[in-house]
Amino acid sequence: MKNIKIVFTGGTFSMKIDEKTKTAIPFFRGEEVIDLIPEVKKNANISIYEFGNYPGPHITPMLMLELSKIVKKFVAQDNIDGIIITHGTDTLEETAYFLDLVLNTEKPIVVIGSMKTSSEPDWDGPRNLLDAIHIINSENSKGMGVLVCLNGEINAASEVTKTHTEDVETFRSLDFGALGYVDRGRVFYNRKPRKQEKFETEQINPNVDLIKVYAGMDEKFFKFSADSGAEGLVIEAMGVGNVPPKAFKGIEYVVRKNIPVVLVSRCPAGETLDIYGYEGAGKWLKQIGVIFAEYLNGQKARIKLIVCLGITKEISKLREMFEE
Repeated sequence: MKNIKIVFTGGTFSMKIDEKTKTAIPFFRGEEVIDLIPEVKKNANISIYEFGNYPGPHITPMLMLELSKIVKKFVAQDNIDGIIITHGTDTLEETAYFLDLVLNTEKPIVVIGSMKTSSEPDWDGPRNLLDAIHIINSENSKGMGVLVCLNGEINAASEVTKTHTEDVETFRSLDFGALGYVDRGRVFYNRKPRKQEKFETEQINPNVDLIKVYAGMDEKFFKFSADSGAEGLVIEAMGVGNVPPKAFKGIEYVVRKNIPVVLVSRCPAGETLDIYGYEGAGKWLKQIGVIFAEYLNGQKARIKLIVCLGITKEISKLREMFEE
């Protein structure tokens, strides 16, 4: 059996329903969760690392950086074949993508969560954990980057997003589809991740804002972001990458302050392109120096900019990191 390190960070996976408040709260430590799922130790040699018991919204980029350094030490050990990370689903895709960008290893790393607590009869945590073990046990999982697995589907950390607030099928790769799936312990892959990027850095710059564009938007939020000290800005534009004219003036203001601006679409799928030429359209944004982020959504583009700003503040180099 393979040697697998399980890193527990918290989330619904480690929660139960509090009898007084009737709400889900952090409760179990890693060892206690494993005791609830005896099949786990029948499929691999398991060791546990307690990173914390954080609800998903409590995870920060600095915690992601700390987690990445711990996982990096584990994958460097010859006696560890793969890593499973349990995580709150609200920020799971951001942490998984962060790890995918900064960890360079052939060993499989699988991030899992749970949409149901252990107090519920349809708790999905055990299946997700067992599926992650099967993924690491598969030789085809090597070199696939960081993977996300819930509800039997295997997705690339760079492509997956949470699409539903409660459904167990919430994590989907809307642009390219799942990489594969787990069926009764068997692991099947249909393709590899579309893109695997790696950035060597020991530091990050989390001072990056994310602004969503809406109909009739003016420049005030962009100016506030720039004037309050943001060192990077991600904009969720309309459609293929367009903004209202007054919003464009605000973006110009940010660009003139030499703050890198990255553009994504507020649409759940599709890429950004400079194919429209009216005022505020993609062509105008490209001409003033806005960086286009292809298929990334807003939260992922922010994570990437946070990582890249830890390497350089030169906008020309940042553009290469995003567009080439």
